[in-house]
Amino acid sequence: MSSPAEGPAGTVYQQVQASPEFRAFRTRLRRYVFPMTAIFLAWYLAFVGLASYAPGFMSIRVGETITVGLLVGLGQFVSTFVITTLYVRFAEREIDGPAAELRARIETGLAGTPEVRA
Repeated sequence: MSSPAEGPAGTVYQQVQASPEFRAFRTRLRRYVFPMTAIFLAWYLAFVGLASYAPGFMSIRVGETITVGLLVGLGQFVSTFVITTLYVRFAEREIDGPAAELRARIETGLAGTPEVRA
């Protein structure tokens, strides 16, 4: 027996997930998130690698009490804020609108009609 929210092609969630709009949305999100994650992890692993295997380089003094290691470590915080700011801008420009449209389709139960507005 099927539930009331289930149509001929499955539930409204399955219908939306199978839609070209959802696939485009997911692709757009992945094209941003995966590279940013890779960049962040590379930056983090470079810091850990330098701290572990290049202590001489990390201990080079740039100022009286400031070392390269301190600057690279503080750069981790800066990069986190930069990535967050870039993601917020990207989400406002590319993600929020299509996500609201997909949500409206799910909430109204009309997954087959992309022009539905709540």
